[in-house]
Amino acid sequence: MKPNIDRKIFSWALYDWANSAFATTVVAAFFPIFFKKYWAASLPATESTFYLGTTMSLAALLFAVFAPILGSFADLYGMAKRGLVFFASLGSLVCCLFYFVPQESWMVALALYGLAWIGFSGGNLFYDSLIFTVSDEKHMNWVSCFGYGLGYLGGGVLVVVNALMVTKPELFGFTDSAEAVKWAFISVGVWWFLFSIPLILFVKERKPVNKKASWLVGFKEVLQTLQKIRKHKTLVLFLIAYFFYIDGVHTIYKMAVDFALSINLQSADLIKAIVIVQFVGFPATIVFSYLAKKTGTKNGILLGIAIYSVMCLAGAFISTATHFYILAVVLGLVQGGVQALSRSMYAGLIPDKSHSTEFFGFYNMFGKFSAVLGPFLVGITSLISDNSRLSLLAILVLFVIGGALLIRVSEPRTI
Repeated sequence: MKPNIDRKIFSWALYDWANSAFATTVVAAFFPIFFKKYWAASLPATESTFYLGTTMSLAALLFAVFAPILGSFADLYGMAKRGLVFFASLGSLVCCLFYFVPQESWMVALALYGLAWIGFSGGNLFYDSLIFTVSDEKHMNWVSCFGYGLGYLGGGVLVVVNALMVTKPELFGFTDSAEAVKWAFISVGVWWFLFSIPLILFVKERKPVNKKASWLVGFKEVLQTLQKIRKHKTLVLFLIAYFFYIDGVHTIYKMAVDFALSINLQSADLIKAIVIVQFVGFPATIVFSYLAKKTGTKNGILLGIAIYSVMCLAGAFISTATHFYILAVVLGLVQGGVQALSRSMYAGLIPDKSHSTEFFGFYNMFGKFSAVLGPFLVGITSLISDNSRLSLLAILVLFVIGGALLIRVSEPRTI
């Protein structure tokens, strides 16, 4: 069963199309390559990997601390959509600022990257909670998967254009590939802001819980929501499981290009792999919504975790571009499904829908706290062992723990 794709559902999902440009062009494709070869060219590969992983961890940690508080204020004052606009604008602006960072200025580049990541994360916090304004609980899986699927398609379209810009800069009037990459970052900022406009226009703001409450009440609400979470053991167990397995998901797509460069694959091969992930991910994520309808949401997530675990083992032995392409296909088949079904399963578990943004604040907090661990494990394992392949085994542990805990979670019946 799926709802009619009306204007509000499409406008909401189009934000995924908008901000996925950052996840693909910046995070997965060009920033790791450009950072290593342009901004941090004088640093050893293992050292630049360490700094990149640590920056992502620190940005995730900073946002995780404030996510529940932001969610509380958004619920109290009815500011979820305005919060999304603020963070989306921040992220899109910072993407444009990459253009002005000079060569060898790796610290400035990393500082901006961390800020852009906060903009991306903040926008997603409010975007996730707005799902309740466009979907009933019965159709939550489908709507969530539709959003992620549209994101894969949008991110894929722009990264193809950006790849052409970088590989054939003369066709676009650029002097060289370095200038093309900088303009690619600008295109992400423009794309992100432009396709956020339909959500701003056509998705309703959530009703405020207490518009006249003081800021102190907002902090108290965080503690009260934490107490509600603690009373629901199923919710607690899901969040802990999510902490581990989503860390593996996030770490793989954030560090995949850096990993491939460390084992001497070519930049062109990596961009092709990213494009494969995006265009396989679009239909595969939609299929996951139907799979969840047949087998259950939890079983759909567990299937994805199992495939990820096999990927980590196989990835430790890759040596050619063809191997990397195969892994890209497999990643595209499961990545969006795991993320989308996790969002809808958590939404179904929320006991108090009037405080959904705050509950999603804790959801994002666990996701971002987990993102502190994964990239750091990859970076430190690579630095100590001087072997990037061993870092994949550290990620495997995260999937095993997360899957084992998720098996014990009772699935909500409403989705």
